[in-house]
Amino acid sequence: MKATRMMAIAAAIAGCGVALDAMTQMAPPPGITRSDVLRHDLGLRGREVIQVRVDFAPGAAFGRHSHPGAEIAHVLEGTLEYELEGTPVTLKAGESLFIPAGAIHAAKNVGAGNAAELATYLVEKGRPLLVLAK
Repeated sequence: MKATRMMAIAAAIAGCGVALDAMTQMAPPPGITRSDVLRHDLGLRGREVIQVRVDFAPGAAFGRHSHPGAEIAHVLEGTLEYELEGTPVTLKAGESLFIPAGAIHAAKNVGAGNAAELATYLVEKGRPLLVLAK
């Protein structure tokens, strides 16, 4: 009986891990492509750094969401408008924005051409990288 219960618990935990991993692999909205750059342990218990390049076609937007850790968004090209907890912030190539853990934000390409950012996340391992806002 105990062995059966332990197997059921292990299966449930494994299933949660698969679900969490699937959430971090969600397909981006139309006009947005995401390229993983780096994933590495930080040397702090349970923390990791993840870098992702995000390319935005003209007018493309990523809706309101948050992350389980801090994000540094660095604009590589074009002009992106971020909404950070209701406040608009417009950044051009070479400019960066610090987004605190759990802060609800969105991003939109407001320029005439393509735009791109390098997003660096300092997050807890094992948690979904992205949580859509309600």
